[in-house]
Amino acid sequence: MPSTEPAARRLQDRAVLWTMGEIRATDVVTAACDALVAGLDSPALRILAACTRAEADYDVPDLLPPALDELGLTFHSAGSVAGQEAAVRALAARMLAGELTPRELAFRIHQRFGHELPLAEQLANLDDDYDVLEYGDRTPEQVDADVTAEARRVCTAPRVPTEPTGLPT
Repeated sequence: MPSTEPAARRLQDRAVLWTMGEIRATDVVTAACDALVAGLDSPALRILAACTRAEADYDVPDLLPPALDELGLTFHSAGSVAGQEAAVRALAARMLAGELTPRELAFRIHQRFGHELPLAEQLANLDDDYDVLEYGDRTPEQVDADVTAEARRVCTAPRVPTEPTGLPT
């Protein structure tokens, strides 16, 4: 059986992005369905995956924490530094997967965290670089390349393990 770690990481990333207000509750339900298909399983995960679009906004807040807990994953609260860092990593991973442009990543990070979160500081600085392109000698492509390199660095920075405990891999 293939490793379930990628599915666990996607579920955890979607959970933290939802907690931070970056994605909708229905996206979490979709991630739960994908996790089941990938081989993750727990009673709470099945209940979460069974939510309808109409139920998601109401039920995800109560169903997500126990589903993550049963899988040995971490539920990050919106105000925690660990949650903020997890959100930065998840957004960076989305950019590297082609779901966001480098400019969108830098803007979202800067808008959400400003220059206050050390893990995201360089991405916030690069958003500032986009704002002054017309006054300098750098091109948008050069700043894009720097954002991409920083996103790779952020994604490889130490993170909370996401391999579910007690499940076969």
